[in-house]
Formats: sequence, C-alpha cells, structure tokens
Amino acid sequence: MVSHMQSYTIGQAARLLGVSPDTARRWADAGRVPTHRDESGRRMIDGRHLAAFAVELGQQGAPDDDEPYTSARNAFPGIVTAVKLGDVAAQVEIQAGPHRLVSLLTREAVEELGLEVGMRATARVKSTNVHIDRA
Repeated sequence: MVSHMQSYTIGQAARLLGVSPDTARRWADAGRVPTHRDESGRRMIDGRHLAAFAVELGQQGAPDDDEPYTSARNAFPGIVTAVKLGDVAAQVEIQAGPHRLVSLLTREAVEELGLEVGMRATARVKSTNVHIDRA
C-alpha cells in the first residue's frame, strides 16, 4: 500500500472534529495539535496528528460550546484513527466529532480504498453495519 500522508487546513480539521474553525484555531494556537505551514503559508495539520487529537477529543466528549457534526442519512464524516489488518479481515476506526465508529471489513476492501490513519473517510451506518467511504 502506497502512503500518501494527508494534511488538513484548520477549516478542514474543524469540520472533521465537529467544531467551529475558531475553536480549532484556538486549539492550534494553544499547541494542543501541532501545525506546520504549507508552501502558500497556510497553517496545516498532519493527518496522523489530527487523528491522535480526534481520539483524545472523543474520549473527552463533545465540547460544550460547539455542536457535534452529524449529517442526514446516517453518514459520519471523520478521520481514520486506526487500521488493523488481519490475514483476511480488517478493523477500521473513524473519529467523527465526538463519535468513534468501528467497522469490520475485509482486508481487500481496506487495501482497495487505500485507508490509512490520518485520512478523511465517511462511516455510513445502516442497521448494525458500518460502511466506510473514502473521502
């Protein structure tokens, strides 16, 4: 599997975390999540750092001053925080705002989607199944 590390703008990170851009900016300013500048001078967050921070936030629950993001049709856009590959099966975890979703799927599906920690993905919940769409 080829690795394409993804970075996110403050606004993109805010949407994935389910908070306002101002809140994400304050967290970055306070050093809660590390940032770097891209070639255009925009502040960016490395996908792996954002994934770790999303897990930390999910364990704390949703912030009181921001409403968590959820969408219609049971879609939970978020960030991949863990990928565990077995010989045939795989487990993928997504943090979508305060929600942690875990999907059991085939290793082949994970490889076809190219899922890695730090990338955006959407968990779609239907009945008791969680389906993952690569963003």
